[in-house]
Amino acid sequence: QVQLVVSGGGLVQPGGSLRLSCVALGIKVDDYAIGWYRQATGKEREEVACLSVTDDPIFYAETVKGRFTISRDNAKNTMHQQMNNLKPEDTALYYCAAARTTYCGGDFLVKGQGTQVTVSS
Repeated sequence: QVQLVVSGGGLVQPGGSLRLSCVALGIKVDDYAIGWYRQATGKEREEVACLSVTDDPIFYAETVKGRFTISRDNAKNTMHQQMNNLKPEDTALYYCAAARTTYCGGDFLVKGQGTQVTVSS
């Protein structure tokens, strides 16, 4: 069974950091483009970051560039997203996904369950 299991969300103060993790079951994370997405209440889904199988180029939304870092640990079949200097506008449900393609922008092969990130003082 193909599955992505997400962890690492929570409540953090503005300026704080969180690290999201996504363990892949049934697929290898280095066989597909992987990415992180978020959806805030009342807003459309936003692609936050994406990493192709070649690790180049790496896509980041302008809203998170310089603050978020996507990475892949092939040995643990896991992807991560380090989020620094978090802002209230980063509050959203975050989830990871693997594309059907080796490049970013393809349709989802599988999507993990969401994890809530809330940035508030």
